[in-house]
Amino acid sequence: MQVLKKQPTVKAPAETFTGDAWFDVIARGEEPSRIRVSVVRFAPGARNAWHAHAVGQTVHVTEGVGLIQARGEKVIEIHPGDTIHTPPGEWHWHGAAPDRFMTHLAMWEASAEGEEAEWGALVTDAEYLGSR
Repeated sequence: MQVLKKQPTVKAPAETFTGDAWFDVIARGEEPSRIRVSVVRFAPGARNAWHAHAVGQTVHVTEGVGLIQARGEKVIEIHPGDTIHTPPGEWHWHGAAPDRFMTHLAMWEASAEGEEAEWGALVTDAEYLGSR
């Protein structure tokens, strides 16, 4: 058994996030585990860029109101208790609603080759405020 001490909170980088967001790494598995778990806190209007995970991703909303969208689909409002799974390779983004904070638990795995996510363009205001 190993007790891991809480790591410092990290400000999300502007290259892959619009607005203010922070994350706390909870787990970063070492082989054979490749699990990754982070708590991500988004300020109102903040969101991450379009991205896809090599092995998929699951997010579980713990507080606030958020938005999530898969490429080509409508923007969906998400609430505490909602769990959303995106399959491997599906391009998507997620973040806080325009007037609310949102916190979620993000869970994903690295691929056997060590790939975690491919990042695309920042989500535009038009995409963010798109049809729901």
